[in-house]
Amino acid sequence: MPTFQYEAMNGAGQTVKAEIDATDTAEATSKIRAQGYFLTKPVKEKAGKKPRGAGGPTLPGAAKKKKGFGEISINIGNVSTKILTAFTRQLSTLQDAGLPILRSLKVLQQQQKPGRMKDTLLDVTADVEGGTSLSESMSRHPKVFDKLYVNMVAAGETGGVLDVILQRLAEFMEKAQRLKRRIKGAMIYPIVVISFAVLMVTGIMIFVIPKFQKLFASFKTGLPEITILLMEFSHWVAKEWGWLYIIGSPFAIYFIIKLIGKTKPGRVGIDWLKLHLPVMGKLVSKSTIARFTRTLGTLLAAGVPILEAINITRETCGNVIYQKALQKVHDAIREGEGFAEPLKNSRVVDAIVVNMISVGEETGDMDKMLLKIADNYDEEVDVLVASLVSIMEPLMIVVLGVIVGGIVIAIFLPYVKLLNSFGGGGGG
Repeated sequence: MPTFQYEAMNGAGQTVKAEIDATDTAEATSKIRAQGYFLTKPVKEKAGKKPRGAGGPTLPGAAKKKKGFGEISINIGNVSTKILTAFTRQLSTLQDAGLPILRSLKVLQQQQKPGRMKDTLLDVTADVEGGTSLSESMSRHPKVFDKLYVNMVAAGETGGVLDVILQRLAEFMEKAQRLKRRIKGAMIYPIVVISFAVLMVTGIMIFVIPKFQKLFASFKTGLPEITILLMEFSHWVAKEWGWLYIIGSPFAIYFIIKLIGKTKPGRVGIDWLKLHLPVMGKLVSKSTIARFTRTLGTLLAAGVPILEAINITRETCGNVIYQKALQKVHDAIREGEGFAEPLKNSRVVDAIVVNMISVGEETGDMDKMLLKIADNYDEEVDVLVASLVSIMEPLMIVVLGVIVGGIVIAIFLPYVKLLNSFGGGGGG
């Protein structure tokens, strides 16, 4: 039975360097985790043997295959998550069927439509054919294969379980995409209703109210205050380019937020505000926790060393506040501390998350605990999204009713006042 060398960290934060007997790298990794250790470096087979890689060993002096003239194309846009997820799932299936990695890549490259993904796979296939490992060739295309993707593929190559890792990666991407779709779906309804209301009111101010304004000018009675305000607002919208401000302001606000987000203090402020918005703050917080726990759990399950896994998770969690918390966790683990305590001190997660991670540290099942947390928070996000939609529907109806009702009242009050003046004059 082969012997594997490893470097890990025990529950007390002490570095452990030892050897273990196992049939392969995957079994060695499982045995090490069962002892409650966190791997800090990839497991290596003793006696200088190279770990098995899906792309094979790198051949000295191997030249990269160049594209032919007919294979050159212009790429516009990025590869969608849907296309990348489908590719990952298909590659996992082909690997599970025992097809060589090079042939699998060629098959998938040929069935892609012309575009960035097809050209990227053409480059990756050429690199692998030249002797480069799959993970290394993918790392040369960061706009298609991000750091998380590349590191998981590298872990699969190291452990000789590329098909399993690709399957986990595909499941991870599918769940992340479903979560993103649910949140976007919840936002579509209020955006559509608000946009319709704004356009409707703007149209009324430009085409309807000016006609009533001419009619009211013939009245010999004074106009109610609400009617005067309506007429002034209509004049601003129709005659002073107010409609342009109304329609253009959402786009201006969007670009201003984007510009502010380009600066470090601005991004911190925006991300902090997202977490503290009424109702929406909970949705952002729960979805971010679900994302980073699933990412970290998937990486640890794939055999990626914990410090590297935290670094990757920090870069992909999508919120600066959580990035800072994960950086503190990373620094604490590097200094020999555990995971749960520094995360608790950051005060960005609920107590249940800290407790489950603490149990995971004690039992050596950190990856399973993190994935359970992610599943739990995914369900909470579902419930929260459903609640938001159910609240927004009547709320939007009330808002529209108030706007339309206010306009109607402002228009008909002068008629009421005029009728009252006639009645008073007749009685005198």
